[in-house]
Amino acid sequence: MSIHIGSFGRVMLQRKFGDTELLSVVNPSDVNATKKRFSFDFDQGILLTGDQIEITSTNNAVLAFISASAWANNTQQSSFKAFINVDELGGIRFYSSYANSINGGSTNAISLASISSNIPIKVKVANAISRILGQVTSYELNLVKENVDLTVLSDQYRTRYSTLASGSGRITCAWDYKDTTGGGEYDTPQYLIDLINRTKVGSEFGAHLFWKTSGYNPDNTAGATDDIIYFDVNAVLTSVVSQVNVSAPIDMTAEFITTGKVEIKVATAAEYKLLQEDSGLIRLDQDATANLLISTE
Repeated sequence: MSIHIGSFGRVMLQRKFGDTELLSVVNPSDVNATKKRFSFDFDQGILLTGDQIEITSTNNAVLAFISASAWANNTQQSSFKAFINVDELGGIRFYSSYANSINGGSTNAISLASISSNIPIKVKVANAISRILGQVTSYELNLVKENVDLTVLSDQYRTRYSTLASGSGRITCAWDYKDTTGGGEYDTPQYLIDLINRTKVGSEFGAHLFWKTSGYNPDNTAGATDDIIYFDVNAVLTSVVSQVNVSAPIDMTAEFITTGKVEIKVATAAEYKLLQEDSGLIRLDQDATANLLISTE
């Protein structure tokens, strides 16, 4: 038998926000076009750095505080989607890529424009891309099946009936808040700490917990190098523990319980990128680094 080493596993997270929408108003005083920064009334911790948000005016007015150059047709519209960086004072900057939103700063931020009147808005988080969680040292997933005892007095052996299934687990990371391993493309362990503090809309996330990743083939089985096998779960955080020791790196352990079914996904057939006529990749609007895949069957 082949021996698979855990160091070739991987955890990928998908940020989730449920169906919650935030309603507020952008006032002229909320916009600082020079610093490409704005704010609106929302509880601290609801929106997190790296979130992709969709912001829409509720009166069908254009979002005049965002520069027209932010849209592909250079025309201001009533809805806009971008990644955000939230600073310590609750100020928000827009970015066209996840990596730039994690790195922050005004250099790569989307330009804003001054406004003279209030704009009522609604905001929802629209993340759709799963990203590698950086600095993971281990994870575990426990699957449990409940049962009901159906034994009656005349039985000689106990009878049970299988009922609901559930799962729980933990992810252990070396704490990091700037993505020093993924160049801004990985989600940071700091996100899990921020997520459990997002009390108003919950701490739900999606995860792919990999046993085997592409490019790993310990027994050199023909055609198995690009096979991938992983758990596909939706879960909520129940606790996050940070351990600080003077003689060791800061460790962080996040515990979770699953919501809904736990699926085991096995991909043993090659996937191919769907190309345009000019051989360019078809990009998804959620993220410029994401590609559209097509089934080979």
